[in-house]
Amino acid sequence: MLISVCKSKIHRAVVTEANLNYEGSLTIDTDLMNAAGIAPFEKVHVLNVTNGNRLVTYAIEGEAGSGVICLNGAAAHKGQTGDIVIVICYGLIDENETKGHRPKIILVDQNNKIKKS
Repeated sequence: MLISVCKSKIHRAVVTEANLNYEGSLTIDTDLMNAAGIAPFEKVHVLNVTNGNRLVTYAIEGEAGSGVICLNGAAAHKGQTGDIVIVICYGLIDENETKGHRPKIILVDQNNKIKKS
């Protein structure tokens, strides 16, 4: 049987923008996406540590090295600049493979630069 597990996580990133006038998604610095193994247009869960809101959307590539974490469209109602968020992706694996599974966890600083991966 396949089960859904945490594939990767960007932990405690800081929202740099909230753009209501975009048609949806979460813009993420391409360097962070690559480090976490998040593909463009992949489904992501965004957990807002600051206000408790949670949402599901998809990732789009932001400028590499910019540190951008931007809530776009309807997602912009779930947070604001300066909020702390956790971005999680899930994947399917066979339940017999769970013992050795370890997600990619990316820790970032207050400028969304990678501290530890």
